[in-house]
Amino acid sequence: MTDRNQVVVVGGGYAGVIAANRLAPRATVTMVNPRGAFVERIRLHQLVAGNDDALVDYQTVLADEVRLLVDNATRIDAAARRVELASGDTLGYDYLIYAVGSTGAVADAVPGAAEFSYPISELEQAQRLADRLADAPVSTPVVVVGGGLTGIEAAAELAEAGRPVTLLTDRLGPTLSAGGRRSVAKGLAKLGVTVTENATVARVAPDRVVLSDGREVRSEVTVWTAGFGVPGLAAASGLATDDIGRLLTDETLTSVTDGRIVGAGDAVSPSGLPYRMSCQAAMPLGAQAADTVLARITGTAPAEINHAMAAQCISLGRRIGTYQVNNADDSPKRWYVGGRAGALVKEQVCRWTVKWMRDEAEKPGSYSWKNGPDRKKLLAAAAEVTRV
Repeated sequence: MTDRNQVVVVGGGYAGVIAANRLAPRATVTMVNPRGAFVERIRLHQLVAGNDDALVDYQTVLADEVRLLVDNATRIDAAARRVELASGDTLGYDYLIYAVGSTGAVADAVPGAAEFSYPISELEQAQRLADRLADAPVSTPVVVVGGGLTGIEAAAELAEAGRPVTLLTDRLGPTLSAGGRRSVAKGLAKLGVTVTENATVARVAPDRVVLSDGREVRSEVTVWTAGFGVPGLAAASGLATDDIGRLLTDETLTSVTDGRIVGAGDAVSPSGLPYRMSCQAAMPLGAQAADTVLARITGTAPAEINHAMAAQCISLGRRIGTYQVNNADDSPKRWYVGGRAGALVKEQVCRWTVKWMRDEAEKPGSYSWKNGPDRKKLLAAAAEVTRV
């Protein structure tokens, strides 16, 4: 009886693949994704530098029973339980998992940013930057805007390739501990990256970046890593979203608009308190979304999310890195692993993500995670902050 349930998974990233693989033995699963290969987003900075293509064949990570449909979902008709596709086709479903992921966001308020800078959070964005760099001499000055994990990794990778790189940020590694920040700063300095903190970009031009205090930094290639967005599919489909467009769900990851739609990954906001956008959160959320659908199919009560975050992994080129140990609530601990050991840990984590997806395809239900802090307390604390 359960094999008659049609489940559509919209999105083929870390969350979507885990969810599809977990559901495959218990339902008829179709995964809709705009690309025919899995994108290792955590390697896109390597694609830009030219030492990895950041692609994995879906045949190696997706269960044989899952039907992959290469197309774009343009609208979800929740009332009719169908997905409208860019090709003009439609897909009916009994349940839908919304796992569309995140996108690179360029600040529209900064003049010239959209025209003259390169985000790298999606495959096509990274390929566009790689093409630009392929035409630019190694001596071409590069500016990376944003001192978060993506900006740090991009700056380091390009500097290791021999390019002169300046990193502009308000604060380097704001999510890291003091020791973790020192480790990252040391690694960037070793690679020759010029880090300018307390910097606010006022304007981007083809050959320079202008700061709010009037300073100008020469840049013929500007990489924008300051911020993420999400696709507008949920909002365009009339589903409730948070302020940046993530699907609003309850604590079982079920859409607050429609009980047949379950969210997972970067584009979901459980109770308005989302996890950090990362494969570290996307994979367990994908598994829990699948478990919620399976609970609905069998008529049992789905569990509430309770996932523990563990760390932040940062590569600084191919030879050094920083592994920041985190508390379950994603706040940084004092401990970190730097240098060559940090690079080895980061590379192993990258490989494990592919292995975990493959393992879930071969043995559905095998992927597990450590329970995190009491979400009810976190939600209450967030509500208190909002009231204040």
